[in-house]
Amino acid sequence: MVCPWEPIASFGKTVPQTITHLPPRPILVDKSNQLLDRSNHFAELLCMPRLANPGVETVRHFNRIYTREIGVLNRNFLESPYSLTEVRVLYELHCHAPATATALHQELDIDAGYLSRILQRFGHQGLISKERVKADGRQSDLRLSGKGRRIFAAIESRQRAAVSAMLAKLAAGDQRRLLESMRTIETVLGEPATPNVPYVIRPPQSGDIGWIVHRQGLLYNQEYGWDEQFEALVAEIAAKFFQSFDPERERCWVAEREGEIVGSVFCVKDSKTIARLRLLYVEPSARGLGVGTRLVDECIGFARRTGYRKITLWTNSVLHSARHIYERAGFHKVSEEPHHSYGHDLVSQTWELGLK
Repeated sequence: MVCPWEPIASFGKTVPQTITHLPPRPILVDKSNQLLDRSNHFAELLCMPRLANPGVETVRHFNRIYTREIGVLNRNFLESPYSLTEVRVLYELHCHAPATATALHQELDIDAGYLSRILQRFGHQGLISKERVKADGRQSDLRLSGKGRRIFAAIESRQRAAVSAMLAKLAAGDQRRLLESMRTIETVLGEPATPNVPYVIRPPQSGDIGWIVHRQGLLYNQEYGWDEQFEALVAEIAAKFFQSFDPERERCWVAEREGEIVGSVFCVKDSKTIARLRLLYVEPSARGLGVGTRLVDECIGFARRTGYRKITLWTNSVLHSARHIYERAGFHKVSEEPHHSYGHDLVSQTWELGLK
């Protein structure tokens, strides 16, 4: 495991007596290996996890790395006269003004007394303006003053430059992995996906299908516990699609966001008059942005323009988000049947939508 402090490797000194229950034991200069062994042993004792869940240490390790990387361990943020918390208060007043002290407290979840001292300091420095709320004279609407806006703009500019420099050190593929991981953390912790980052819908490119098979196999295993049988099914469907692809009657759409695939869907020929929607999926980082709805709409629109009379699909009852998308698009369930697949007892469902 990674310890927050490094083992002692200064061979000409005695070991600091920071572990009080061990008797003092001076180490001679010519016993440097013993010194290093003892210091490493002390490090292991101090850093030994006390919790059974290894995830706790993983999160703490990440926190130590990331707080150092973005500079929050310094007293002031980005060489400004303000702490990270103070800069965050400035950000909220910049983006969500007017805001009351109560609203800031609820949004930031910081100690009310600490927030009050920050706002008092901002007031003394002329960074904010106050206006009594008519409906409640005890509350004041807070806004950044002209001076406050100028100071925040300078800090914001430095922060953007710092993040750009951090990303510039990474290869394009590593940047995509980093950003995707950050969006995944946001989503898993309950934060909505960033709405102002656009996505595009495009045809598949070389390498996309292998990625789609991989991601569906991984995501359905993580979210539903489905085994490798499901990934094999996805691979079989995707391979068959391209082996017998009919460009006039079939399509695949890929959703891309910041260079990363965030979803896909297939429309395949079931018969001369019936199209089948297959393999709809949306990455966790893009859920809530309407990607799934857009992909289904593309599939329906293509089927209608192509002259199909009906579009059908097969799904499972546990896939609640997908079923809601189908319902909103006008699909209706026509049958369901229990089955055991992918290592679980499931209920399959067939849905249909008339196109004429």
